[in-house]
Amino acid sequence: MPIRYYQREAVDSIFDYWKEADGNPLVDMATGVGKSITLGTLFEELIRDYPDLRLLNVVHVIELVLGNYAEFLGLCPFAPAGVAAAGANRRDYKAQVLFGQIQSIYNKAAEIGHVDVLAIDEVHLVPNKENAIYRQFIDALRTINPDLKIVGLSATVYRLDSGRLDEGDDKLFDRVVYTYSIRQGVDDGYLTPLSSKPLSTNYDVAGVSKSMGDYKFSDYREAVDTDDLNKRVVQEVLDVEGTRRKSLIFTRGVEHAKRMRDAFQLAGRAVEVVHGGTPAGERRKLIEALKSGELWGLVNDNVLSTGTNIVGVDLIVDCYRTMSAARYVQRAGRGTRVVYPPGFDPESVDAEARRAAIAGHIKPNCRYMDFAGNIKEHGPVDMIQPRKPGKGQGEAPIKVCPSCFEINHASVRRCSCCGHEFDIEEKPRFEARSDTAPILSVTSAEWLPVRSRKFRYHEKLGGLPSVRVEFASGLTTYKTWLCPQHTGFAKSKADRWWRQHGGQTPFPSSVDEWLSRESELVATAEFAIKPKPRSKYFDVTDFRPANDNVPSASNDNRPAAEILEDSIPF
Repeated sequence: MPIRYYQREAVDSIFDYWKEADGNPLVDMATGVGKSITLGTLFEELIRDYPDLRLLNVVHVIELVLGNYAEFLGLCPFAPAGVAAAGANRRDYKAQVLFGQIQSIYNKAAEIGHVDVLAIDEVHLVPNKENAIYRQFIDALRTINPDLKIVGLSATVYRLDSGRLDEGDDKLFDRVVYTYSIRQGVDDGYLTPLSSKPLSTNYDVAGVSKSMGDYKFSDYREAVDTDDLNKRVVQEVLDVEGTRRKSLIFTRGVEHAKRMRDAFQLAGRAVEVVHGGTPAGERRKLIEALKSGELWGLVNDNVLSTGTNIVGVDLIVDCYRTMSAARYVQRAGRGTRVVYPPGFDPESVDAEARRAAIAGHIKPNCRYMDFAGNIKEHGPVDMIQPRKPGKGQGEAPIKVCPSCFEINHASVRRCSCCGHEFDIEEKPRFEARSDTAPILSVTSAEWLPVRSRKFRYHEKLGGLPSVRVEFASGLTTYKTWLCPQHTGFAKSKADRWWRQHGGQTPFPSSVDEWLSRESELVATAEFAIKPKPRSKYFDVTDFRPANDNVPSASNDNRPAAEILEDSIPF
């Protein structure tokens, strides 16, 4: 399969970052959009251009180890690659390109030896605690090679206990260099839309205490794992969505999972349990049974939230309330993988045709049934702003469509399901409860032609300066801001804007440099606007350069000596 545009941009963003900074980049890519291909392409190009490099990819589940290994061999079939994972009975510690399972190699740094680039998939699982196995392994590798570079990939670049992965004194990563969200994947026709509707059964966790940053296990189970609630959940699932083809049911703990399985089986459904203690062989057989249709559902204690690719899942039943935005997003993402019609080639058509193919086939959407209240806890999966430790516990504003009862974010003007247009001044008609919150936010953008574009120096008292971009369209001027002197997402956004408008590298590191080099940029043909919630003003949300196929600059502004030296790109 050819590499998609966003996968190419993600790889380019990593190399662009290494040209200008000596640090560890982070790639934020939604579940189901091909992180394995992105990682494989990165490794293939590194080993091609720098044949002496030693590369290591580490993940936490054997399925991802073997999947990433196979994807890389598909791109580079004769590469000196190997696997180190007990589950695969492989210990190829000396392979130049190694794919390993952290549980099998965390204490094998000495056997593995010098590593130049460590890539961690599902990097949200790496804790900040120094005594955790990931940190022990990384520290051991850095003892061998202090110049070790780390690349992180995840659909959730934040953790429960420490906010974002690129923030904090003990952060592993310096900057998110590229983002491709669930919303972008749905719009491009590469992901299946998620849908959420009001429910009659809702868990009441008001009396559940909190411990170690989440709901206390014993209190939570006592509140929700009852015969009556389990029966009501199963009855509502089958009454409302019983025609769905494949389901994943998430519970808190093994005992809750087993009791929920029993309730589904009593109702006549072929449902089994997978949990952390399930032997690897049995787990694979149960997953294959769900894929083949022998089973209708798998109940699990969150072990299937990452590293599991069951394309046909069209129903997520969430009975596990969590304060971790990462766990919530990962679970919801299990249902976004696409099922195209037989013979359909998504790479040969545009986004509209892909969306139409999805809508007309067996999995037009995936229903997310939120009995636990995670949407209320965190908001739509594509609009999460992770709380920092110690911050408040406010809930997301929402409203329900009066025509189809789809749950929408309070800021949208049009229902994501049926297209009903809301009164923009209308306040949410339902209290923010678990059964009235949006799983995806949708606000249609309006594209406007650019009559002229100007860059201005902008500075706020006490803050870093930025570039104010002024787009004139018709008789109105719209403004947006780019931040070449900032860090994190703001800097990444500015660099991406510069690159996509044909700017040369290195990227401008200050507003003054941006303004002095603006002649390198091609014109902007169009820009997109969305209304600010409860405001007469608009946000500029996207843009289209005058020429989407901007050629590489003939001069990348580096000294001749640097260009001639074939050095490692970091």
